[in-house]
Amino acid sequence: MSLWNKLFGGPADPDSVDYYREGLGLLRAGKFHEALTSFRLALKENPGDPVVLQQIAIAYTRIGMTEEAAKTYRHVLKSQPDSSGAHYGLAFIYLRGGQHEDAARHLRAFLESPPSGADAEEHIAHARSTLAQLTGDMFEQNPGTDRPHGG
Repeated sequence: MSLWNKLFGGPADPDSVDYYREGLGLLRAGKFHEALTSFRLALKENPGDPVVLQQIAIAYTRIGMTEEAAKTYRHVLKSQPDSSGAHYGLAFIYLRGGQHEDAARHLRAFLESPPSGADAEEHIAHARSTLAQLTGDMFEQNPGTDRPHGG
């Protein structure tokens, strides 16, 4: 490693691989198992990194390992309770599993601290409409009350 690179921000090792970026590219390409491998390698470089863990959860979801995905999202939430990405992912896992109250709880948490950025608005709108549907469904399940079913 050259001193110049070390002092001025060049790569520490020009042959090193950015496993996180590699994983993102593989995920976009639909190569979910390969992406999972890259994200696991990225996690070895940055143990406990919540961003990497969330990408691992997304890869798990895409290959149908929803219980592993949920466990990973819950792990992120233990260390970062306000992680909007983990709340969003977990909400939709719960929704697919028919756990509507848990899904609504996580959608609310997501909407309390939504992400920002170009693609965030789409996710925020999706969360709002899904929550509106869920709360309407929960009121229908428990007619005559002003509280959702089970609440």
